[in-house]
Amino acid sequence: MSYATVEKRGPVSVVTLNRPERLNAISGELLDDLHDALSQVNGDAGCRAIVFCGEGRAFCAGDDLKEFGKQTASAASIRSHIERIQLITRDLMFNGKPVIGAVHGFAVGGGFEWLLNCDLAVASDELVCFFPEMEWGQFVTGGVTHLLPQSVGHQRAMELWLLGERQSAQRLLEMGLINRVVKRDALRETALDLATQVAQRSALSVSRLKRLLTRELSHELARSLDLELDATIETFGSAEAAQRVQAFAKRT
Repeated sequence: MSYATVEKRGPVSVVTLNRPERLNAISGELLDDLHDALSQVNGDAGCRAIVFCGEGRAFCAGDDLKEFGKQTASAASIRSHIERIQLITRDLMFNGKPVIGAVHGFAVGGGFEWLLNCDLAVASDELVCFFPEMEWGQFVTGGVTHLLPQSVGHQRAMELWLLGERQSAQRLLEMGLINRVVKRDALRETALDLATQVAQRSALSVSRLKRLLTRELSHELARSLDLELDATIETFGSAEAAQRVQAFAKRT
């Protein structure tokens, strides 16, 4: 079974996180399957737009804390895990194809970061997003140290990271981080409708637009991804992170 599936809907490809029993929490296997799925649709000349969503009760609940011991078993395993997380951002943002997020339930940590990597985003009205990394003694990834201040400003970005408060779909809409808020049962079709509209635009023009914007971002974003990698390796494998993750896991 793959933890990331691909469904063709004409010129639109739907990439779905498929680990619902763990709220699509991020594991090594999910990262590998998601990279394969995104590589498949990015290489498909017939794909004009991508819808990115999650199966079950959540979009993505962030890193799977049950795998923390395996992920931090060695310096090599930490580096491998974080490099694969950063690779997904490159798959989403450096591909020339527009990505429309369809996000519901929880989008936590890495799930929140993947939402921010999308070109457009539709959220269900019960969406909850937050960054738990500072509480857990870890660090943010996904290029958000560059992307988020550009979107909401330095102080608001720091508020989101440092306080880790839960953000509603309406709040994200007000901050300009998502484009639509709809009822849960309308989420997938709304995202597909937006993707279909995008797919009807000139593929050449759309691709050039995204690549131009990516080119403008690429140096700073690539540098941020590398700096986040170094910071996350340092914090992820620390004794403090292990203690904080264990304390959090006991409370949940």
